[in-house]
Amino acid sequence: MMPVIRSLLHMAWMALTVIPWGFTLVVVSIWVRRTPLWWFAVNWFRVVIWGARVILGIQVRVTGLENLPDGDLSPAVLLSKHQSTLETLLLPTLMPHPLAFVFKRELLRIPFFGWSMARLDMIHINRESRALAMKHVIAQGKVLLAQGTWVIMFPEGTRMARGEKGTYQTAGTRLAVEAGAPVIPIAVTSGKCWPRMSYVKYPGVVDVSIGKPIPSVGREPKELMREVEAWIEAEMHRLDPESYPDSKDGPH
Repeated sequence: MMPVIRSLLHMAWMALTVIPWGFTLVVVSIWVRRTPLWWFAVNWFRVVIWGARVILGIQVRVTGLENLPDGDLSPAVLLSKHQSTLETLLLPTLMPHPLAFVFKRELLRIPFFGWSMARLDMIHINRESRALAMKHVIAQGKVLLAQGTWVIMFPEGTRMARGEKGTYQTAGTRLAVEAGAPVIPIAVTSGKCWPRMSYVKYPGVVDVSIGKPIPSVGREPKELMREVEAWIEAEMHRLDPESYPDSKDGPH
Protein backbone atom coordinates (compact mmCIF):
# COMPACT_ATOMS: atom_id res chain seq x y z
CA MET A 1 0.00 0.00 0.00
CA MET A 2 2.83 2.41 0.83
CA PRO A 3 4.36 2.26 -2.72
CA VAL A 4 0.94 3.22 -4.11
CA ILE A 5 0.64 6.21 -1.78
CA ARG A 6 4.20 7.31 -2.51
CA SER A 7 3.63 6.97 -6.26
CA LEU A 8 0.49 9.10 -6.12
CA LEU A 9 2.34 11.75 -4.12
CA HIS A 10 5.19 11.80 -6.64
CA MET A 11 2.77 12.06 -9.56
CA ALA A 12 1.15 15.02 -7.82
CA TRP A 13 4.62 16.53 -7.24
CA MET A 14 5.41 16.26 -10.96
CA ALA A 15 2.07 17.74 -11.99
CA LEU A 16 2.27 20.65 -9.56
CA THR A 17 5.82 21.59 -10.54
CA VAL A 18 5.60 21.11 -14.32
CA ILE A 19 2.80 23.66 -14.72
CA PRO A 20 4.66 26.77 -13.48
CA TRP A 21 7.98 25.51 -14.89
CA GLY A 22 6.53 24.76 -18.31
CA PHE A 23 4.50 27.97 -18.48
CA THR A 24 7.54 30.06 -17.53
CA LEU A 25 9.74 28.32 -20.09
CA VAL A 26 7.26 28.89 -22.92
CA VAL A 27 6.89 32.59 -22.05
CA VAL A 28 10.60 33.22 -21.50
CA SER A 29 11.47 31.42 -24.76
CA ILE A 30 10.23 34.49 -26.63
CA TRP A 31 13.35 36.37 -25.52
CA VAL A 32 15.89 33.79 -24.29
CA ARG A 33 18.16 31.61 -26.42
CA ARG A 34 17.65 27.87 -26.39
CA THR A 35 20.75 26.84 -24.44
CA PRO A 36 19.77 28.75 -21.27
CA LEU A 37 16.25 27.39 -21.73
CA TRP A 38 17.64 23.86 -21.72
CA TRP A 39 19.34 24.33 -18.36
CA PHE A 40 16.14 25.89 -17.01
CA ALA A 41 14.30 22.72 -18.08
CA VAL A 42 17.01 20.54 -16.53
CA ASN A 43 16.36 22.22 -13.20
CA TRP A 44 12.80 20.84 -13.36
CA PHE A 45 14.23 17.38 -14.10
CA ARG A 46 16.34 17.77 -10.95
CA VAL A 47 13.23 18.68 -8.97
CA VAL A 48 11.53 15.49 -10.20
CA ILE A 49 14.57 13.34 -9.39
CA TRP A 50 14.75 14.95 -5.94
CA GLY A 51 11.12 13.95 -5.48
CA ALA A 52 11.91 10.41 -6.62
CA ARG A 53 14.61 10.18 -3.96
CA VAL A 54 12.66 11.78 -1.11
CA ILE A 55 9.12 10.60 -1.88
CA LEU A 56 9.71 7.28 -3.65
CA GLY A 57 12.95 6.25 -1.98
CA ILE A 58 14.78 5.76 -5.29
CA GLN A 59 18.55 6.18 -5.04
CA VAL A 60 20.77 6.61 -8.10
CA ARG A 61 24.27 5.15 -8.44
CA VAL A 62 26.28 6.45 -11.41
CA THR A 63 29.53 5.07 -12.79
CA GLY A 64 31.55 6.10 -15.85
CA LEU A 65 31.08 9.86 -15.87
CA GLU A 66 34.80 10.11 -16.64
CA ASN A 67 34.06 8.48 -20.02
CA LEU A 68 32.15 11.51 -21.30
CA PRO A 69 34.04 13.58 -23.90
CA ASP A 70 35.67 16.85 -22.83
CA GLY A 71 35.35 20.15 -24.64
CA ASP A 72 32.53 22.59 -25.29
CA LEU A 73 32.01 21.41 -28.86
CA SER A 74 33.07 17.77 -28.51
CA PRO A 75 30.27 15.78 -30.16
CA ALA A 76 28.67 12.61 -28.80
CA VAL A 77 25.74 10.37 -29.64
CA LEU A 78 24.34 8.77 -26.48
CA LEU A 79 22.65 5.39 -26.95
CA SER A 80 20.88 4.20 -23.84
CA LYS A 81 18.87 1.30 -22.52
CA HIS A 82 15.26 2.38 -22.01
CA GLN A 83 13.15 0.79 -19.27
CA SER A 84 11.07 3.69 -17.93
CA THR A 85 10.46 7.43 -17.90
CA LEU A 86 13.08 7.78 -15.18
CA GLU A 87 16.11 7.85 -17.49
CA THR A 88 14.56 10.52 -19.72
CA LEU A 89 14.45 12.76 -16.65
CA LEU A 90 17.67 11.57 -15.01
CA LEU A 91 20.22 11.48 -17.84
CA PRO A 92 19.97 15.22 -18.67
CA THR A 93 20.88 16.03 -15.06
CA LEU A 94 24.12 14.04 -15.41
CA MET A 95 25.38 15.47 -18.68
CA PRO A 96 27.62 18.55 -19.12
CA HIS A 97 26.10 19.33 -22.53
CA PRO A 98 22.56 20.14 -23.64
CA LEU A 99 20.83 17.05 -25.01
CA ALA A 100 18.54 16.64 -28.00
CA PHE A 101 16.12 13.76 -27.62
CA VAL A 102 14.68 12.01 -30.65
CA PHE A 103 10.98 11.39 -30.05
CA LYS A 104 7.64 11.13 -31.82
CA ARG A 105 6.04 14.51 -32.45
CA GLU A 106 2.77 13.43 -30.79
CA LEU A 107 4.44 14.07 -27.42
CA LEU A 108 4.44 17.79 -28.19
CA ARG A 109 0.69 17.80 -27.53
CA ILE A 110 1.12 17.02 -23.82
CA PRO A 111 0.12 20.17 -21.91
CA PHE A 112 3.02 22.14 -20.42
CA PHE A 113 5.59 19.32 -20.76
CA GLY A 114 5.15 18.90 -24.50
CA TRP A 115 4.77 22.63 -25.06
CA SER A 116 8.07 23.18 -23.28
CA MET A 117 9.84 20.49 -25.29
CA ALA A 118 8.69 22.21 -28.47
CA ARG A 119 10.67 25.32 -27.45
CA LEU A 120 13.92 23.36 -27.06
CA ASP A 121 16.34 21.88 -29.61
CA MET A 122 14.79 18.46 -29.94
CA ILE A 123 14.39 16.16 -32.94
CA HIS A 124 10.71 15.45 -33.56
CA ILE A 125 9.96 12.63 -35.98
CA ASN A 126 6.93 11.25 -37.78
CA ARG A 127 7.02 7.50 -37.20
CA GLU A 128 4.65 6.88 -40.10
CA SER A 129 7.47 7.53 -42.56
CA ARG A 130 10.64 5.78 -41.40
CA ALA A 131 12.71 6.91 -44.41
CA LEU A 132 11.85 10.57 -43.89
CA ALA A 133 12.31 10.22 -40.14
CA MET A 134 15.82 8.82 -40.67
CA LYS A 135 16.77 11.68 -43.00
CA HIS A 136 15.42 14.19 -40.49
CA VAL A 137 17.35 12.64 -37.60
CA ILE A 138 20.63 12.70 -39.53
CA ALA A 139 20.20 16.21 -40.98
CA GLN A 140 19.09 17.90 -37.76
CA GLY A 141 21.37 15.75 -35.60
CA LYS A 142 24.48 16.80 -37.52
CA VAL A 143 23.58 20.48 -37.07
CA LEU A 144 23.02 20.08 -33.32
CA LEU A 145 26.20 18.05 -32.81
CA ALA A 146 28.22 20.76 -34.54
CA GLN A 147 26.76 23.30 -32.10
CA GLY A 148 27.81 21.30 -29.02
CA THR A 149 24.45 19.66 -28.33
CA TRP A 150 24.64 15.92 -27.77
CA VAL A 151 22.01 13.69 -29.34
CA ILE A 152 20.47 10.97 -27.18
CA MET A 153 18.50 8.03 -28.53
CA PHE A 154 17.00 4.81 -27.24
CA PRO A 155 17.98 2.32 -29.97
CA GLU A 156 15.34 -0.25 -28.99
CA GLY A 157 12.74 2.36 -29.86
CA THR A 158 10.52 1.90 -26.83
CA ARG A 159 10.61 1.08 -23.13
CA MET A 160 11.57 -2.53 -22.47
CA ALA A 161 10.42 -4.58 -19.50
CA ARG A 162 13.09 -5.50 -16.98
CA GLY A 163 15.17 -8.40 -18.28
CA GLU A 164 13.97 -8.04 -21.87
CA LYS A 165 15.82 -6.95 -25.00
CA GLY A 166 14.31 -5.33 -28.07
CA THR A 167 15.61 -4.96 -31.60
CA TYR A 168 18.39 -2.38 -31.75
CA GLN A 169 17.77 0.04 -34.61
CA THR A 170 20.66 1.74 -36.41
CA ALA A 171 19.45 5.36 -36.56
CA GLY A 172 21.81 6.38 -33.77
CA THR A 173 24.89 4.77 -35.27
CA ARG A 174 24.00 6.09 -38.72
CA LEU A 175 23.98 9.59 -37.29
CA ALA A 176 27.25 8.98 -35.45
CA VAL A 177 28.98 7.71 -38.60
CA GLU A 178 27.65 10.60 -40.72
CA ALA A 179 28.78 13.16 -38.14
CA GLY A 180 32.02 11.43 -37.15
CA ALA A 181 30.89 11.53 -33.52
CA PRO A 182 31.73 8.85 -30.95
CA VAL A 183 28.96 6.72 -29.49
CA ILE A 184 28.51 6.62 -25.71
CA PRO A 185 26.65 3.45 -24.64
CA ILE A 186 24.61 3.67 -21.43
CA ALA A 187 23.05 0.90 -19.34
CA VAL A 188 20.23 1.83 -16.92
CA THR A 189 18.41 -0.44 -14.46
CA SER A 190 15.46 1.88 -13.90
CA GLY A 191 12.97 -0.97 -14.33
CA LYS A 192 13.92 -2.23 -10.86
CA CYS A 193 12.17 0.75 -9.25
CA TRP A 194 10.11 2.40 -11.98
CA PRO A 195 8.53 -0.45 -14.01
CA ARG A 196 7.40 0.07 -17.57
CA MET A 197 3.67 0.74 -18.00
CA SER A 198 3.12 0.98 -14.23
CA TYR A 199 2.01 3.89 -12.10
CA VAL A 200 3.45 2.26 -8.98
CA LYS A 201 7.11 2.89 -8.22
CA TYR A 202 9.26 1.13 -5.62
CA PRO A 203 12.21 2.17 -3.44
CA GLY A 204 15.64 0.85 -4.33
CA VAL A 205 18.82 1.64 -6.21
CA VAL A 206 18.96 2.45 -9.92
CA ASP A 207 22.33 1.96 -11.57
CA VAL A 208 23.50 4.11 -14.47
CA SER A 209 26.65 2.87 -16.21
CA ILE A 210 28.25 5.06 -18.86
CA GLY A 211 30.57 3.20 -21.21
CA LYS A 212 33.74 4.39 -22.90
CA PRO A 213 33.36 6.28 -26.20
CA ILE A 214 33.19 4.01 -29.23
CA PRO A 215 34.72 5.67 -32.34
CA SER A 216 32.46 5.83 -35.38
CA VAL A 217 34.85 7.08 -38.06
CA GLY A 218 35.20 4.51 -40.84
CA ARG A 219 32.65 2.19 -39.23
CA GLU A 220 29.58 0.57 -40.75
CA PRO A 221 26.38 1.51 -38.85
CA LYS A 222 25.07 -2.03 -38.41
CA GLU A 223 28.40 -3.38 -37.22
CA LEU A 224 28.81 -0.41 -34.88
CA MET A 225 25.34 -0.99 -33.44
CA ARG A 226 26.16 -4.64 -32.79
CA GLU A 227 29.10 -3.49 -30.67
CA VAL A 228 26.90 -1.00 -28.82
CA GLU A 229 24.21 -3.63 -28.26
CA ALA A 230 26.74 -6.16 -26.97
CA TRP A 231 28.14 -3.70 -24.43
CA ILE A 232 24.77 -2.49 -23.18
CA GLU A 233 23.26 -5.95 -22.81
CA ALA A 234 26.37 -7.39 -21.13
CA GLU A 235 26.35 -4.45 -18.72
CA MET A 236 22.64 -4.96 -18.01
CA HIS A 237 23.36 -8.60 -17.09
CA ARG A 238 26.14 -7.45 -14.78
CA LEU A 239 24.13 -4.71 -13.09
CA ASP A 240 20.85 -6.61 -12.74
CA PRO A 241 21.66 -10.34 -12.87
CA GLU A 242 18.44 -11.39 -11.12
CA SER A 243 16.50 -10.19 -14.17
CA TYR A 244 18.26 -12.76 -16.36
CA PRO A 245 17.79 -16.07 -14.48
CA ASP A 246 18.25 -18.19 -17.61
CA SER A 247 21.59 -16.65 -18.54
CA LYS A 248 24.62 -17.40 -16.40
CA ASP A 249 27.24 -16.32 -18.88
CA GLY A 250 25.79 -13.04 -20.09
CA PRO A 251 23.64 -12.17 -23.11
CA HIS A 252 23.42 -14.47 -26.10
